[in-house]
Amino acid sequence: MSFSNFASSLCLITFSLLLHTVFGAGPNFHLCSSPENFTANGPYESNLNKLTSYLYYKAPPTGFGMGSRGHTPDQTYGLALCRGDVSTSDCKTCVVEASSEIRKRCPYNKAAIIWYDNCLLKYSNTGFFGQVDTGNKFYMWNVHVVSKPAPFNKKTKELLSQLANKAQATPKLFATGERELGKSTKLYGLVQCTGDLSSAVCKKCLDGIIGELPSCCDGKQGGRVVSGSCNFIYEIYPFVNA
Repeated sequence: MSFSNFASSLCLITFSLLLHTVFGAGPNFHLCSSPENFTANGPYESNLNKLTSYLYYKAPPTGFGMGSRGHTPDQTYGLALCRGDVSTSDCKTCVVEASSEIRKRCPYNKAAIIWYDNCLLKYSNTGFFGQVDTGNKFYMWNVHVVSKPAPFNKKTKELLSQLANKAQATPKLFATGERELGKSTKLYGLVQCTGDLSSAVCKKCLDGIIGELPSCCDGKQGGRVVSGSCNFIYEIYPFVNA
């Protein structure tokens, strides 16, 4: 699966975290494959339509769904993942929206991925289940910085690493938690992997993106690294749904 380089778009993502706090809806980011394309109304598109319909039926009850449709050379593989703290109805809404929006943004691409706050949707003409996706990734961060970056960074990494250990032992490969920063301030975190990964591979994926904290979010009050296989979020305010 070949995707466009995301690095040139990171400057746009800088402001996205604040914009989504205000406006809520809309995808955080997407990537279209290049140069693999399919012909309109052909067998690949038919298989892709069947796959996306299956995913927004399969994913909401458990928060994750994956599958494939068709046969080589027109076989398509895909998955949908909802954030571990969202409701079944919000999961379905997000996956349906993602299915529609990615086809508008990547109309004839054989592989594509789109991320929302509540879900991600990904499909490809090559099998990818069980593998860590390091090629599709983006950063988001809060534009505000803390007064003492070094100890804050250390505590952020410690919290996320603890959550990675916790997540790998859960059925959803998902964990949230918090820790004290001071008398009146807390740090909140969330980590998650896609359900096609094994426990060990999930931990490897999370350790990898947590290692990117200095590049992503040095001293920032909030941030996230989001890939095609795992992600983390941290903030100094509670953001997890009860």
